[in-house]
Amino acid sequence: MDALRIVAIGGGTGLSTLLRGLKAYAVPPAEVEITAVVTVTDDGGSSGRLRRDFDVLPPGDIRNCLVALSEEEALLSRLFQYRFAEGEGLKGHSFGNLFLTALTHITGDFSHAVKLSSEILAIRGRIYPSTGRNVTLEAVLADGSVVSGETSISRSTARIERVRLQPGGCEPLPETLEAIERADLITFGPGSLFTSIVPNLLVEGIPEAIARSGALKAYFVNLMWQPGETIDFRASDHIEAIHRHAGRSILDIAVVNTRYISEPLRRRYERERALPVEADVDRMRAMGMEVRGADLLLEGEKVRHDPLETAGIVMELARLGRARQAGRTIS
Repeated sequence: MDALRIVAIGGGTGLSTLLRGLKAYAVPPAEVEITAVVTVTDDGGSSGRLRRDFDVLPPGDIRNCLVALSEEEALLSRLFQYRFAEGEGLKGHSFGNLFLTALTHITGDFSHAVKLSSEILAIRGRIYPSTGRNVTLEAVLADGSVVSGETSISRSTARIERVRLQPGGCEPLPETLEAIERADLITFGPGSLFTSIVPNLLVEGIPEAIARSGALKAYFVNLMWQPGETIDFRASDHIEAIHRHAGRSILDIAVVNTRYISEPLRRRYERERALPVEADVDRMRAMGMEVRGADLLLEGEKVRHDPLETAGIVMELARLGRARQAGRTIS
């Protein structure tokens, strides 16, 4: 049977976590064909500096996805993640960000630079920026004010009503639309709702392509509130925001964590005004969603999705998506 085709949409730490888990299934003979569609609105840290200095798309999230799909211990992967601790103009930059920026200037195209970097790192999948256009994320807040830039949005205190891209009218890569059309499963998250997931849906043609695709569409609900973005958000609020920005209902399944977060970690997050996201199952089902629960929690210094457990659920859903498209059902 052909490899299962999965399109993972998102950005930030959440997407790279998922890809790291899925990579195990992409070892030849591969069970899965992975395509990552990555947001390009980051304007903070090394990515933001390079974006302002060289007028390139922000490379940070792309770099993390490249490394996630490469061999963990390979020298090149470690080199891509190396961050300069000192040096005038270099401090804070990662080698991978500088490499992608230089390769963009050599080739004249960021997407081609990503493709060449993928070949250099021999990654187990394909990575596409959600758009090749240099865009800025704006948020309209509940008090009517407008905040510009991903970093400023993530620090806002008022509730976010909607986000948008400036300039508008940006288009995706043709390869992205093709991957969405052919997919067995399209995943969203885990990751920051308004700055990692939704921006991908603001690119012209992507929501329509997702709606047309026969793939199963699954949202991996975040574990915790995110201060500045999703304080007081229940799982259904996340789904409603995705559908509102997509201009249509596009999700089929919500995947929620069922494991209780330890008290020490809960207290630590509470000090930052963050609580676990409530899985309001009845409300989600009333919205037409199927809800699946699983132990997805990995506890450390922070609460994260477990890469292997999350990837296992993704593979189950991809098989279900393949079966449904073939007119069959599996348990």
